[in-house]
Amino acid sequence: MVELKDSENRDEISSRWQQGELIEVTIADLNDTGEGVGRFGGRVVFVPDTVTGDRVLARLLRVKPQYAAAKLETLLHASPHRIRPRCIVADKCGGCQWQHVSDEYQQQAKRDRVVQALTRIGGFDNPPVAPILTAASSLNYRNKATYPLGINAAGNVQAGYYRTGTHQIVNLNQCPVQDARLNPLLADLKQEIQQAGWSIYDERTHRGQLRHLSLRVGRRTGEILATLVSTERDLPELGDRARAWMQRYPALVGVALNLNSARTNVIFGEETRCIAGRIELREVFAGLEFDLRPETFFQVNTEAAEALLEVIFDRWTLQGDEFLLDAYCGIGTFTLPLAQRCGRAVGIEVQAASVQQARHNAELNAIANVEFLAGTVESQIAHLDAIPDLVLLDPPRKGCDRAVLEALLALQPARIACVSCKPATLARDLRLLCQSGQYRLVAVQPADFFPQTTHVESVAFLEAQFDLHKS
Repeated sequence: MVELKDSENRDEISSRWQQGELIEVTIADLNDTGEGVGRFGGRVVFVPDTVTGDRVLARLLRVKPQYAAAKLETLLHASPHRIRPRCIVADKCGGCQWQHVSDEYQQQAKRDRVVQALTRIGGFDNPPVAPILTAASSLNYRNKATYPLGINAAGNVQAGYYRTGTHQIVNLNQCPVQDARLNPLLADLKQEIQQAGWSIYDERTHRGQLRHLSLRVGRRTGEILATLVSTERDLPELGDRARAWMQRYPALVGVALNLNSARTNVIFGEETRCIAGRIELREVFAGLEFDLRPETFFQVNTEAAEALLEVIFDRWTLQGDEFLLDAYCGIGTFTLPLAQRCGRAVGIEVQAASVQQARHNAELNAIANVEFLAGTVESQIAHLDAIPDLVLLDPPRKGCDRAVLEALLALQPARIACVSCKPATLARDLRLLCQSGQYRLVAVQPADFFPQTTHVESVAFLEAQFDLHKS
């Protein structure tokens, strides 16, 4: 096999631009999925497990006329941003993409992604992006982990994350990114499942019982929930085993069974049953108490989410008489702390179960100036009895539906804060809000919610450009 260098004759390079060839390439950047990006003869090459500044030998795997996907074969010269991974299966597990990248460069790359998205997609010149808000810890931060289950060739139960681009499980007994208090349960419950003889679901044949093991911990309370996701509700001796697990682990406050028999990649089904203890754990967030169910959406990095909330407090400088609308409010994670400093708050959430839980959490904290509405944001906005002073948007990764943004433009609140976990959709939504001339982008705060991965959270602040006092 002839090794090709990007300094060779372009005609010769072009003739050898094919699957299986080894090329020598320097990594110049990182893309949105965390792959290293280099150029070879003017063509783009994507190489996972590399970082800006690496010089590598890479084998071409999928070749197109102008770009190729490649596999790292040999590291010829290591980048100053490269570190030794702190996980022994980092080169196999798809749970993290950047274990080999220094924390400082991860943060720089994430902020750059936000700037580039706002510039290229949003059309903003010199967007006002602050230095990234760093995580309190780059390890042991995840308060929830959900592992697919499988069987290896020897017939042993496995639990872990998938290899990148596959559904092959990398078996784990611990994970340095999740809260360390979950590690003993991961190793132990996997053995318990093996001993119980419950069958493991095979997604190819749609046969078997157990699909996932989910573990959640209250960072401030230490309370833990364990949930088995099953295609069937009848798991022999599950109740006895669940009670034994709770005796063995005093922090384990509940064991639940979620039913999901559908042919789907969605993890949780619609029904969750309490098998032993409680079906909720108690967590403390921003000084308030929250009850979290197994399937509840809650930010996986508790401390980072609190830090981002403080940025919102600082930027909005609440006076205590504002009317706040929290769109996509979930269980009230941000709504309730903000409501404490506002005159009135309304949260909108399409999932009825989350709305019910948000109302419960409001009662738990004796917060009476908040109302939660079930339905789509665009439909519920039409029923508001007043124009909000403040709107908080925290949509899923796909961003806001256009109907939501158009409804906001018609509503004309004075200030909007957009929380997003995907820079591209954030930039798209901000462009629509600002190109109308009604709003101006005044600040963007990126935050490193997910160290060791490519994901970055941001909150963008908009202020009205129109006359707020017009009749």
